[in-house]
Amino acid sequence: MSPWVYVAIIVVSTVASDVLQSWEMKRQGEVMDFGIGRLLRTLLSKTPLVASVVFLAISFYAFLALLQVADLSFAVPATALSLVAETILARLLLKETVTPARWAGTALVALGVYLLAH
Repeated sequence: MSPWVYVAIIVVSTVASDVLQSWEMKRQGEVMDFGIGRLLRTLLSKTPLVASVVFLAISFYAFLALLQVADLSFAVPATALSLVAETILARLLLKETVTPARWAGTALVALGVYLLAH
Protein backbone atom coordinates (compact mmCIF):
# COMPACT_ATOMS: atom_id res chain seq x y z
CA MET A 1 0.00 0.00 0.00
CA SER A 2 1.21 3.53 -0.75
CA PRO A 3 2.65 5.48 2.19
CA TRP A 4 0.25 8.32 1.36
CA VAL A 5 -2.72 6.03 2.03
CA TYR A 6 -1.38 5.44 5.53
CA VAL A 7 -0.79 9.18 5.93
CA ALA A 8 -4.40 9.84 4.93
CA ILE A 9 -5.68 7.29 7.46
CA ILE A 10 -3.50 8.82 10.17
CA VAL A 11 -4.56 12.37 9.39
CA VAL A 12 -8.29 11.60 9.23
CA SER A 13 -8.30 9.49 12.38
CA THR A 14 -6.10 11.90 14.37
CA VAL A 15 -8.23 14.89 13.39
CA ALA A 16 -11.45 13.02 14.22
CA SER A 17 -10.02 11.99 17.59
CA ASP A 18 -8.84 15.47 18.54
CA VAL A 19 -12.00 17.26 17.41
CA LEU A 20 -14.29 14.79 19.21
CA GLN A 21 -12.19 14.97 22.35
CA SER A 22 -12.14 18.77 22.38
CA TRP A 23 -15.85 19.02 21.65
CA GLU A 24 -16.82 16.59 24.41
CA MET A 25 -14.49 18.14 26.99
CA LYS A 26 -15.90 21.61 26.27
CA ARG A 27 -19.41 20.20 26.57
CA GLN A 28 -18.59 18.36 29.81
CA GLY A 29 -16.88 21.27 31.54
CA GLU A 30 -14.42 21.05 34.38
CA VAL A 31 -14.18 17.76 36.26
CA MET A 32 -14.55 18.39 39.98
CA ASP A 33 -14.82 14.83 41.31
CA PHE A 34 -11.56 12.97 40.87
CA GLY A 35 -12.69 9.66 42.39
CA ILE A 36 -11.29 7.14 39.92
CA GLY A 37 -14.38 4.92 39.77
CA ARG A 38 -16.80 7.74 39.19
CA LEU A 39 -14.42 9.45 36.77
CA LEU A 40 -14.07 6.27 34.66
CA ARG A 41 -17.85 5.71 34.62
CA THR A 42 -18.39 9.31 33.51
CA LEU A 43 -15.74 9.10 30.80
CA LEU A 44 -17.00 5.78 29.45
CA SER A 45 -20.56 7.11 29.28
CA LYS A 46 -19.48 9.85 26.85
CA THR A 47 -19.85 8.36 23.36
CA PRO A 48 -17.78 11.05 21.58
CA LEU A 49 -14.94 10.53 24.04
CA VAL A 50 -14.98 6.75 23.54
CA ALA A 51 -15.04 7.29 19.76
CA SER A 52 -12.07 9.63 20.16
CA VAL A 53 -10.05 6.87 21.82
CA VAL A 54 -10.99 4.44 19.02
CA PHE A 55 -9.85 6.93 16.36
CA LEU A 56 -6.62 7.51 18.26
CA ALA A 57 -5.94 3.76 18.29
CA ILE A 58 -6.56 3.61 14.53
CA SER A 59 -4.11 6.46 14.06
CA PHE A 60 -1.47 4.74 16.17
CA TYR A 61 -1.68 1.44 14.31
CA ALA A 62 -1.70 3.21 10.93
CA PHE A 63 1.46 5.05 12.02
CA LEU A 64 3.10 1.74 12.89
CA ALA A 65 2.12 0.41 9.45
CA LEU A 66 3.48 3.57 7.82
CA LEU A 67 6.83 3.05 9.52
CA GLN A 68 7.04 -0.38 7.89
CA VAL A 69 6.86 1.12 4.38
CA ALA A 70 8.44 4.57 4.85
CA ASP A 71 11.30 6.20 6.72
CA LEU A 72 10.70 8.13 9.91
CA SER A 73 12.06 11.23 8.16
CA PHE A 74 9.03 11.01 5.84
CA ALA A 75 6.41 9.73 8.29
CA VAL A 76 6.60 12.40 10.97
CA PRO A 77 6.55 15.48 8.70
CA ALA A 78 3.85 13.99 6.45
CA THR A 79 1.52 13.29 9.35
CA ALA A 80 1.89 16.93 10.46
CA LEU A 81 -0.80 17.59 7.88
CA SER A 82 -3.24 16.77 10.68
CA LEU A 83 -2.27 20.10 12.29
CA VAL A 84 -3.52 21.93 9.21
CA ALA A 85 -6.86 20.12 9.22
CA GLU A 86 -7.25 20.54 12.99
CA THR A 87 -6.66 24.29 12.80
CA ILE A 88 -9.28 24.67 10.07
CA LEU A 89 -11.83 22.52 11.92
CA ALA A 90 -11.13 24.25 15.23
CA ARG A 91 -12.14 27.50 13.58
CA LEU A 92 -15.11 26.15 11.62
CA LEU A 93 -16.64 23.52 13.91
CA LEU A 94 -15.50 24.50 17.38
CA LYS A 95 -15.68 28.27 16.74
CA GLU A 96 -12.23 28.80 18.26
CA THR A 97 -10.25 31.97 17.66
CA VAL A 98 -7.20 31.34 15.51
CA THR A 99 -4.66 34.17 15.57
CA PRO A 100 -2.81 35.33 12.46
CA ALA A 101 0.40 33.86 13.88
CA ARG A 102 -1.27 30.43 14.14
CA TRP A 103 -2.59 30.73 10.57
CA ALA A 104 0.96 31.55 9.45
CA GLY A 105 2.31 28.52 11.28
CA THR A 106 -0.39 26.37 9.74
CA ALA A 107 0.53 27.64 6.29
CA LEU A 108 4.19 26.81 6.92
CA VAL A 109 3.28 23.27 7.95
CA ALA A 110 1.16 22.88 4.80
CA LEU A 111 4.07 24.17 2.70
CA GLY A 112 6.41 21.72 4.38
CA VAL A 113 4.12 18.78 3.61
CA TYR A 114 3.79 20.00 0.02
CA LEU A 115 7.58 20.13 -0.34
CA LEU A 116 7.87 16.68 1.19
CA ALA A 117 5.42 15.30 -1.38
CA HIS A 118 7.45 16.59 -4.31
